[in-house]
Parts: sequence; C-alpha cells; structure tokens
Amino acid sequence: MMERESREGTMEDVDAVTREVLTASRLLVAVSARSLSAVEDRVTLPQFRMLVVLSTRGATKLVALADLLRVAPSTAMRMVDRLVAAGLVDRQVNPDNRRETLLRLTTEGHRTVEEVTARRRTEIAVIVERLSPEKRRALIDALSAFNEAGAEPSARAGDTRPSPLGWE
Repeated sequence: MMERESREGTMEDVDAVTREVLTASRLLVAVSARSLSAVEDRVTLPQFRMLVVLSTRGATKLVALADLLRVAPSTAMRMVDRLVAAGLVDRQVNPDNRRETLLRLTTEGHRTVEEVTARRRTEIAVIVERLSPEKRRALIDALSAFNEAGAEPSARAGDTRPSPLGWE
C-alpha cells in the first residue's frame, strides 16, 4: 500500500513539474517571438533558427544545414532563398571543392542575430529580476538539473552568443 502511494506521489510530482515546465516553455516561446518583432517583416522564427545555426557554425553546405535543422533540403533551400533576398545570407563557392556552394551570414545577418539575441536576453533578465535572490538560486539549481537531465550543455557565464541551434 505504501509503495503504491509513493509511486502515485512520484507521478503527481512528475505531472506538476511537467505542467510548470510547459508553462515556462510557453513564456520562453513568447519571449522569443517578441524578440523577433523588430525583424518580423524580414525573418520568421524558423528562418531565425537558420541564422543562428549559420552564426555558430560558419559557412555550411545546404544539405548539412537542412540536416541540422531537421528539415528537407528543399525546405532549407526555400528558406535560404528568402534570406539571400533579405540580404542576411549569401552563397559562396567552396574553395576546397568548387562544385559545392557554402552558405554564410552577411554582416547584416550577424547583426540581426546579435540584436535579436540581445533583446531576448534583456527580456529574460527583466523577468528574473522580479524573483527574490532565494528563488533565483532555486531556479538556477532546478534549471541546471533539468538541463543536465536533458543533456543540454550549459551556456557559459558572460557568453552572449546564441546556442548552437537556438533550440533543438
């Protein structure tokens, strides 16, 4: 009887944590969407994700980019075409294999990623500042454990660059 109650208590805990994480994920998605508001006339959320990948990986082949984003190469090509037209990405011949084309961010593409990331960081900081110091420490511990359980590498202190994929 006690084992069953213990198991039910554990499942209730899992359900409660899952609900709170889902709520936090909605908040973070909203923050992400708002951070894109200044560039939404040129960049969608999936396109921004592509910009983040190119920002962290540098020049990349289309097939590799599609694989990293987990989209079909044709979908990636359409996204690239739009980003090239917006002046955020350019194509260049691979100096090691002239039959290949590499994709990379333009200066404007880098600036866009930096600005959106800075807005996101600022909005998250405003939310965190509303927490008491004790709740901040508890949140650090809880999120560190959550990230570790999900095998997500920790962002380094002072690192303002976006994560390698923006999300995965």
